[in-house]
Amino acid sequence: MSGGYSNSKKTDDIYEKVCGQASFAALTMSRLRCMLRGIDIRICIVLLIAIPVFMFGIYLHGQKITYFLRPLWESPPKPFHEIPHYYNENVTMERLCHLHGWKVRESPRRVFDAVLFNNEIDILALRWNELSPYVTQFVLLESNSTFTSLLKPLLFAGNRHQFKFVEPRLTYGMIGGRFKKGENPFVEEAYQRVALDQLLRIAGIEEDDLLTMSDVDEIPSGHTINLLRWCDDIPPVIHLQLRNYLYSFEYHVDNKSWRASVHRYKPGKTRYAHYRQSDIILSDSGWHCSFCFRYVSEFIFKMKAYSHTDRVRFPHYLNPKRIQDVICKGADLFDMLPEEYTFKEIIGKMGPIPHSYSAVHLPAYLLNNAEKYKYLLPGNCRRESG
Repeated sequence: MSGGYSNSKKTDDIYEKVCGQASFAALTMSRLRCMLRGIDIRICIVLLIAIPVFMFGIYLHGQKITYFLRPLWESPPKPFHEIPHYYNENVTMERLCHLHGWKVRESPRRVFDAVLFNNEIDILALRWNELSPYVTQFVLLESNSTFTSLLKPLLFAGNRHQFKFVEPRLTYGMIGGRFKKGENPFVEEAYQRVALDQLLRIAGIEEDDLLTMSDVDEIPSGHTINLLRWCDDIPPVIHLQLRNYLYSFEYHVDNKSWRASVHRYKPGKTRYAHYRQSDIILSDSGWHCSFCFRYVSEFIFKMKAYSHTDRVRFPHYLNPKRIQDVICKGADLFDMLPEEYTFKEIIGKMGPIPHSYSAVHLPAYLLNNAEKYKYLLPGNCRRESG
């Protein structure tokens, strides 16, 4: 008994020394053994598996988590004051102006439609045909550089013959890219918008002319522009609420597109921009057809070229077969959650966009040339390879 007790005591003393004040060599050799004393090995195994899996999940879905939690760290913007929009082709312009609280003019204002052009040839044709009866001067600026400093061909210049119907009213400009790799794409975008200001002055815009500011795929309806050019007392700056579509007019996302705007031009004050510039918005004023391309190659180019190129987080996002599948499902090209400000709206929009089979109240030129632009109409999700 005495010997046994003495041996046990000696062992305890050794552990005490090793885990306490033993020599450096003994401490180094036994540190791990001391740390694991009393720890269940099963817990260690679980942690060794769970931590890498958790980190990999964050790597794959971190952006989704951020967007889902957006309501916790970002408040919704101030609501617009929405003006009801009245229109029927059988109602006189005087009556329409009166319904909006405005007076009719003796003659319409001049209208300048200005756009930065990337690669949306078909959508530009829809836009200009829709607006042609009401626009005084079309102004288009093209660059040999994308916002992400990729070299691109001058696609409009190469297809200018398709737009002979606006040639007498067209002011075209080309600006060379700066090609600064690694620069924030929004800097190049701002640089090109400043150049568009200069091109507008060359086009001859004057005080109180109407100026539409919108991307090519944000198409105001013709009757909206006609209303604004004929009515007096309209706001100096008014945003246009557009029906939001994705990939084609089959996928109606919502009616929340607001960046398009119309300005009563003020020399030295009006600047071409694509952000909120007023609290007033005119309801149901046109269409925004985002990523509405004929060829899969155009999707790939746009994904790499536009200002939000950081959304292409993995190379397989650019796989043509994947892109085609995403289009036909009405899913998100970047595998993102909806950009909303409340959990209710985020959850309500999660998943693919429901198919719509309505082609009512679409641009007239589209319906008059349905065979040519079949891919933009409901039931035609397949794209050409390009």
